[in-house]
Amino acid sequence: MLVLLPPSETKRPGGDGVPLDLADLALPALAPQRHEVIDALIALSADEDAAARVLKLSAARRHEIADNAALRTAPTMPAIDRYTGALFDALDASSLDDAARVWIGEHVLIHSAPFGPVGGMDAIPAYRLAAGTSVPGLPALRRQWAAPVSAALAASLPAFVLDLRSEAYVALGPVPEEVASAYVRVVAETEDGAVRALNHFNKKAKGELVRDLASSGATIASGEDLLSWAADRGVDLRRGDSGEFSLVSS
Repeated sequence: MLVLLPPSETKRPGGDGVPLDLADLALPALAPQRHEVIDALIALSADEDAAARVLKLSAARRHEIADNAALRTAPTMPAIDRYTGALFDALDASSLDDAARVWIGEHVLIHSAPFGPVGGMDAIPAYRLAAGTSVPGLPALRRQWAAPVSAALAASLPAFVLDLRSEAYVALGPVPEEVASAYVRVVAETEDGAVRALNHFNKKAKGELVRDLASSGATIASGEDLLSWAADRGVDLRRGDSGEFSLVSS
């Protein structure tokens, strides 16, 4: 199984790992696209005013331009530790034991805008780039990434993909039709049994789900396996009529 996660706009600074090595990232076939985006971001960073405008940075966030300028030389840390925010705070990867972190390294991809999907334990630097940003010198990121990412996912031959990404990142690399997958939305159940989509607790619930998967060392090769695992763990996961899964948040 592969679990696809969205990134977070907020990230931990610094790191103690060696500079970015694209050859060490998951899905190495994406190296040409990765080089192109990195080079474009570094070039953009040479003009601070232009970079702030393109990246939609406030005065308080202008320091993130320097992060992009140093993408090839800055220290790194595992991607699962780099990101902060509701999903990653709920996952709380730093508190997981070694076996659970190994599971993340083997099963989790985080879909970044500059690097495409990277392994949960892949070493990456801090950066600033969102899925909807138009970077000078590049096509729209959807055109840059969608077809190559889909092809790379297909070539990795996953038995099953659990897609927890936001729609913006799904657009940067849809799971190919020939790969068994499940897209998950987070819902709440009302007293009369109806369900409604959640926004505020959406990311938190997904982070808790991935933490539970990693902590249990889940072995899942199909949607049926996922439902069986959820039932055993007391996770309220339901298959909808459209093929999507609903994760019911308490």
